[in-house]
Amino acid sequence: MAQVFEEISPADFFYRNREIAGFTNPARAVYSSVRELVENSLDATEAIETPPEIYIRLSDASEISPGAEIYRLRVEDNGSGVPATHIPSAFGQVLFGSKFRLKQARGTFGLGGTMAILYGQITTHEPAYIASSTGTSKAYEYKLMIDIQNNRPVILHHTAHVNKERWHGTVVEFCLEGDYLRAISKILEYLKQTAVVNPYANITFADPKGRLYKFDRITNEMPPPPKEIKPHPFGVDVETIQRFIQITSCKNMLDFMKTHFHRVGETIALRFLWSAGFIERRDPKSLKPQEMDRLLEALKKSDEFPKEIDMEYLRSLVETTERQDMLDFMKTHFNITDEIVVLHLLLLAGLIKTKDPRKLKPDEIVKLVQAMKSFEGFLPPDTNCLSPLGEDLLKAGILKELKPEFTAVCQRRPSTYSGHPFIVEIAAAYGGDIPKSNDIILYRFANRIPLLYDEASDVSWEVIRSIDWRRYKVASGMPIAILVHLCSTKIPYKTVGKEFIADQPEVRREILNGIRDVARQLQLFLSRREQVERQRQRLSIFSRYLPKIARFSTELSGEKELPEINKLYKRQALFENYLTTDSYTDSEAFDARFYKTKLIQVYNKHKSNAINFKILGCMEPLKWKEIKPETTLDAGSEIYEMVAEKWAFLKVQAKSVSLGNAGIIDVFIDGLSE
Repeated sequence: MAQVFEEISPADFFYRNREIAGFTNPARAVYSSVRELVENSLDATEAIETPPEIYIRLSDASEISPGAEIYRLRVEDNGSGVPATHIPSAFGQVLFGSKFRLKQARGTFGLGGTMAILYGQITTHEPAYIASSTGTSKAYEYKLMIDIQNNRPVILHHTAHVNKERWHGTVVEFCLEGDYLRAISKILEYLKQTAVVNPYANITFADPKGRLYKFDRITNEMPPPPKEIKPHPFGVDVETIQRFIQITSCKNMLDFMKTHFHRVGETIALRFLWSAGFIERRDPKSLKPQEMDRLLEALKKSDEFPKEIDMEYLRSLVETTERQDMLDFMKTHFNITDEIVVLHLLLLAGLIKTKDPRKLKPDEIVKLVQAMKSFEGFLPPDTNCLSPLGEDLLKAGILKELKPEFTAVCQRRPSTYSGHPFIVEIAAAYGGDIPKSNDIILYRFANRIPLLYDEASDVSWEVIRSIDWRRYKVASGMPIAILVHLCSTKIPYKTVGKEFIADQPEVRREILNGIRDVARQLQLFLSRREQVERQRQRLSIFSRYLPKIARFSTELSGEKELPEINKLYKRQALFENYLTTDSYTDSEAFDARFYKTKLIQVYNKHKSNAINFKILGCMEPLKWKEIKPETTLDAGSEIYEMVAEKWAFLKVQAKSVSLGNAGIIDVFIDGLSE
């Protein structure tokens, strides 16, 4: 029997192979649907530099198919919206979207949102509802389904409304089969981690049981949006060159390189084309009279060559030279070592000739691509196409969601792999809401997307496993988290499901160096913490036994008055049962002149309200200097801070974190002389 050959559409392919897009089972499908639509919403809001307002509702829809677990998912945002002419295709055609540009974006394949709708359709046969507006006078609503065999949207209903309030954004609602009870932990963890790397977003989630989860923004500051760039020569292939050739209007290779490639100017283009053999080599003896005139004129205009050169001298050089190439001729007879100076001069004289790129033969295109990959003179890609979170925003997100005692953040310098620019941001956090674990807890992000599945296959986990953490005083059972954020124009995912990052040597190196950087800061914190604990125990012994020793000594000596021990050891209350206000209040001052060791204890006794505090010192009256910057202390928490520097006086300032919500604090300081 003869084999049957057929063509299938992209929608049909993913219908048959939905597992590779992350829709492996009902629980994973619910999580993936929420994730894909939230990421689309974040991209849409950041495109217009508007702090995101995202509302997610997952409700029971079992009436559609009694006995099955059917849910209705609705996601609303305040993003850029989708132009009316693109709405059907954007949500009803697989691999149609706005993400196929060379700049950083959460989406990669133009697949996620449409794939979620496709999954909903094949499990419930219900249409999707889409509403969107770009802020114009009209808002549009669609009900549609996907023609899977032809990969086309089928519009069931379409209306346009007057948009009086000039609302902009998108609403997506559809039904799908899922297992929410198994998916809830992943969904909540995903939203929490999304809030960490998007601290400027308000995200609200209403679940099928009526519970409301809110992740509030703590800042309106957003990272600058990425800009689209041209392809870098190092990262192109034969197909890319052929596509450029089909659309280019350039008539020579020099203009072709400058027009279509990233950070390629005239100098780099000349160097590359010469080294790759795409500049025609001229014999000086073949120069025509008009070409000799242009060469002489160019020589006189250049500062690199003697002004007294005349045509007679130039002709004599051409007639007597043994050089058969213009570049060698100029370098030999005019004592020029830098070939780019000569190439610029020949270009000025109109003696640089390159082929029309539209007439390149297949073997010449292959030769061009191979030369691009081996040429070392190209500049690295510009990072304007990237939008890293930045150290301040990343730290703010970590403090908001994890509330650690210690945080260290590092942003590595821009780097490239295979011509694609990338930046790695690393953070280490200790304590707070981070649970104790035998292993380090790893949070992975790519273009501000949390990666929750397949952790063991990710390059970040391989790097963490390769580090000897004992060198950094990290022991099993400590509440430590490492955050790795990779942003790039092309994240090296291993699968379409976008859950783990491949082991690219350049990426691995930057992650390793970034983790080492924050690990050294963590080591200093842990060392200081050990030292503070030792001093606390030491001071505890002195506070317990020194008064007793003084009393016993007095009794043994027959003296009536106890000796003064304050110059040896002193404990003073700076605040006691103090209710904080909305502005900073100064404590009493502690005279620290007699004490080498000073240990400050701050305890927030309130059950729900956090407080902020600072530690200040001075050597001269009224000239206070901040020793420890503003630190947040959660309800029911205490912290010890050791002051090693020599200060004449010390004091503490404290205030409430949120307006009208006072904390109750005790602040004590222990001083011990040498």
